[in-house]
Amino acid sequence: MDFVPSLATLLTFTAAALLLALTPGPDMTLSISRALGQGRGPAMWVVLGTSFGVVCHTLLVAFGISALITASPTAFFILKTGGAAYLLWLALQAIRFGSSLSVQKVDATRSSPLANMSVGFWVNILNPKVIIFFMTFLPQFVTATDPHVTGKLVFLGLYFIVVGMPVNIIAVLAAHRLSSWLQANRQVLRGLDYTIAGVFSVFAAKILLTQAR
Repeated sequence: MDFVPSLATLLTFTAAALLLALTPGPDMTLSISRALGQGRGPAMWVVLGTSFGVVCHTLLVAFGISALITASPTAFFILKTGGAAYLLWLALQAIRFGSSLSVQKVDATRSSPLANMSVGFWVNILNPKVIIFFMTFLPQFVTATDPHVTGKLVFLGLYFIVVGMPVNIIAVLAAHRLSSWLQANRQVLRGLDYTIAGVFSVFAAKILLTQAR
């Protein structure tokens, strides 16, 4: 299997990917928020949606499209503006509807697997910081002259999901275990709504300040 990196490279990549998976970001914030408000099922679909976003970023990097996006000031500006706007919209949703949601009362359309996957996917794909991260992170573990460089980049991107998925699942399950207590303590839950909204707003500001180079 020529597309599989050496064992030493794979171990180093695993350690780095695990550390990065443990670092909170918009994806994890969204899945935790969904677990608290709607339950672990919808949150798992969010995690799956963000994983599809990682697959897309991997393919964009492997085939050089991400480099074209960051090289175009207009395309990069549109991407980061759209990403920031989407996170601000999620922040507004958290304030307006956060603590009013529960596993029992949530609207069927809002809790459908497709809807939750879609939200997770777009939060991930519209984040220019993720594009830059994958452009700088994945190539460190391959050699440019390697004839199998594209296959190895794709393999590492998919392996990144395998490493990060258990971390996301544990975060969702932990949040879900807290949800019953939080539903009984509405003031604390409402405070979390505003905290999550604030976190999304901070991420939106960071995205707007992101530079392509």
